[in-house]
Amino acid sequence: MSTIARPVVAERAQIKVSSVVWTRATFLLLLAVTAVLYLWGLDRNGWANAYYAGAVEAATRSWKAFFFGSLDSSNFITVDKSPAFLWVMDISARIFGVNSWSLLVPQALEGVATVAVTYLGVRRWFGPWAALFAGAVVALTPVAALMFRYNNPDALLVLLVTGGAYATLRAVESGRTRWLVLAAALIGTGFLAKMLQAFLILPVVALVYFAAGRPPLLERIKQLLIAAFVLVVSSGWWVAIVELWPASSRPYVGGSQSNSVLELIFGYNGFGRLTGNETGSVVGRALNGIGGAVSRWGPTGWSRLFNSDFGGQASWLIPGALILGIGSAWYLRRGPRADAARAAIVLWACWLLVTAAVFSFAQGIIHPYYTIALAPPIGALVGAGSATMWRRRSEPAARIVLASALAVTAWWSYQLLDRSPDWHPELRTAIVIAGVLAPILVLLTPMLARPITAAVACLGVALALVGPGAYTLATVQSTYAGALPLAGPAAASANGFGGPGGFAARPGGQPPGGAAGFRPPVGTAFGAPPQGAGTRGGGFLGTTSVGSQLVAALGSNAGSYEWVAATIDGNSAASYELATGLPVMAIGGFNGTDPAPTLSQFQALVSKGKIHYFIGGGRGMASGSNADQIAAWVSAHFTATNVDGVTVYDLTQQSS
Repeated sequence: MSTIARPVVAERAQIKVSSVVWTRATFLLLLAVTAVLYLWGLDRNGWANAYYAGAVEAATRSWKAFFFGSLDSSNFITVDKSPAFLWVMDISARIFGVNSWSLLVPQALEGVATVAVTYLGVRRWFGPWAALFAGAVVALTPVAALMFRYNNPDALLVLLVTGGAYATLRAVESGRTRWLVLAAALIGTGFLAKMLQAFLILPVVALVYFAAGRPPLLERIKQLLIAAFVLVVSSGWWVAIVELWPASSRPYVGGSQSNSVLELIFGYNGFGRLTGNETGSVVGRALNGIGGAVSRWGPTGWSRLFNSDFGGQASWLIPGALILGIGSAWYLRRGPRADAARAAIVLWACWLLVTAAVFSFAQGIIHPYYTIALAPPIGALVGAGSATMWRRRSEPAARIVLASALAVTAWWSYQLLDRSPDWHPELRTAIVIAGVLAPILVLLTPMLARPITAAVACLGVALALVGPGAYTLATVQSTYAGALPLAGPAAASANGFGGPGGFAARPGGQPPGGAAGFRPPVGTAFGAPPQGAGTRGGGFLGTTSVGSQLVAALGSNAGSYEWVAATIDGNSAASYELATGLPVMAIGGFNGTDPAPTLSQFQALVSKGKIHYFIGGGRGMASGSNADQIAAWVSAHFTATNVDGVTVYDLTQQSS
């Protein structure tokens, strides 16, 4: 080698090392900032969703409750989901004790891991800057910041499905069966976190690998069959055990009407979410007769994800992501069949569209926080699509795609922020200015000096992130509790669906008006309690405040009873459990509509001295339901006393 060539080679090696160091440093910085964002003031949410927190408390006292996901340590009834998402929190609580941090830190770390997996998936095929942008989009999606700081099933679900998408793309790239098997195992485990929602990505995964996998056709089919077998095993082993376990010696399957986990999978947590035919739903059949484009949970259609309840959660970059995805797919269309970069764009775009379609047209239970599932594909499309177009900015078509994505992002960010006009109006002004400048400058990039071009790129990134970033900061500074949290500033909760100060965040709150504007009548899930049932110490969807006198009463001679108390609906039961550390029976499960126990079963348990108190209440009691019959029987045969403002019946002292 000549003496002139050696310094050149050395210089290139030094540049390469510097690039690797810089890439790793920015990646670690992204994860560190995400961790701080998700862990900052995490304990302000307390128990967050008390229903699931109560199940964690039960799991620390009973391995049987751990395995089945029971709501109480005496294993009367399970939560209304499969328990994998609880297991992570259960282990943490067994190590560090039951407290807000031990429950919520694992959720936050799952969020950091989701950002990391998204970054790795984009970096491999589109470079570190695209990956950094993609990870930042995920981290700053408001609903992601909400749910990665909460104890609902969605945090683990999103991490596992994102991991499954990444493993699929590695399988496309390498053609190796092990990556496809890993994808199946991750998605299957995601099923055990939130059942059929994890499978929304399955048709996308199968079609992308079938179309773009490297091996010959017959080999790809064989690999997909192996992956299908792994999927069945990884998602079905727990289901098989529960179904084969004698019903008499396991807890009742919460959320089902026949004590069947299969019914729970395909009914309440499955196709019922699509059709609206949900026996035992929290709104019962209160809105029978509403059809067409409106479900019992509001209007359906593509506009749902952009309406006043859903829009601020994750829709900020959906229009821009789709524009960038379509543009990237067009530019990559001439690549070889097994082009991993094109397969990645197709996978992320189809993942986004399929999930968005299901959420948009579902007739059954749908909550705004479900849209956390959209954050990884949105982030990946924005990061990868921006990089693809930016590298081709010398071509007019690429500049037009970039400029269009920026313009529509600015317009939609302004619209979302304008829904709460008194909340930081300066943000709208900044977005208008950036939304005019950035697209024009992108179109002019061939005429600009290199430093100015770099500044234009930074302006575009800032324009994309300022709106959702502001909502995210508002989210992490707010306190949430209950079953239906909503990200963003309280001012943006136009219909009161949830969020800070919304009905789901405060005890005793009211149901959403939603676009459908319903108010369930007395006797439905959100209706008032029937006569004779007494009153209860809190709201249906929030944490019940438990006074010291009631805690002392429940703890008196607690070892003599399997359940120190029984009450109607899982949120109240969980709150009493968390206050006392003792098992409380949730009559009717989550919302009081499960047919467990029957009146005769409850009477038999009382006669055997297995339940000490009945805590009065009635939200969730439909007229004539098991819960209604039990409440009426208790009020007719036992004397009511008032403890800390709560009606309590001593079931060991029958009235004359």
